[in-house]
Amino acid sequence: MRRLLAGLLAASLCSGQALAQARDPVNPTCPAQPNWSDYPSMRFSYEVIGGIRVLKGEGQIDASTPTNLQAALDEHPELDEIWLRSPGGNAEAGNQAGYIIRQSTVPTRIPAGWACFSACNFMFMGGMGRTVDPGGVFMVHMFTHTANRAAIRQQIAQGEDSAVGLITDIEQRSAILAAEDADFLVRMGVAARLLSEVMYQQPAVASRAGASTRRCLTQAEILEYNVAGPIQYED
Repeated sequence: MRRLLAGLLAASLCSGQALAQARDPVNPTCPAQPNWSDYPSMRFSYEVIGGIRVLKGEGQIDASTPTNLQAALDEHPELDEIWLRSPGGNAEAGNQAGYIIRQSTVPTRIPAGWACFSACNFMFMGGMGRTVDPGGVFMVHMFTHTANRAAIRQQIAQGEDSAVGLITDIEQRSAILAAEDADFLVRMGVAARLLSEVMYQQPAVASRAGASTRRCLTQAEILEYNVAGPIQYED
């Protein structure tokens, strides 16, 4: 009952904001200005909302997030839900935070009007029970190890051997992360095909002006891939 009330409350608090969100012309499935918080490091705050004990996680996921999350869970051992809004950040930290949430057995929620992107996806999927309210944004993309273009140019400038070494390192790290992500999804009861059918279909870096690099799941897709709703585990 508490979880149902929490969902209704979250929807009512943010429904006006969610309805007002304009679409992103570059990423048309997503809002133009995602509400994912501008905190440079994720902050955790405890609040009782309408009798619901909520831990809010808001901001960028970095190396300190798993430790800070565990501290917040230790400080507030009786929680009804964890609410998340974040632009993502450190992929490995997001996975670690997801495992911590799973161990806690606390459900996760993306309230209406809030957005959870990239590493936040994996943190959210740690919930034993998961809810994305109508108007909540579960935004995905293809991860990349090549975002630092200055470093890439520097390696290329140093010659062919240096460039080949960089490419080999990127391939190895990407393969490891892809395997870890697939394993994580299966352990959390999310359909592993979410990676190949949705996440990996988005370009990591726009190859041309106006190319979409983000994808926001519909409510139907959220249920289809077991991202939220009644959690089902694959054989």
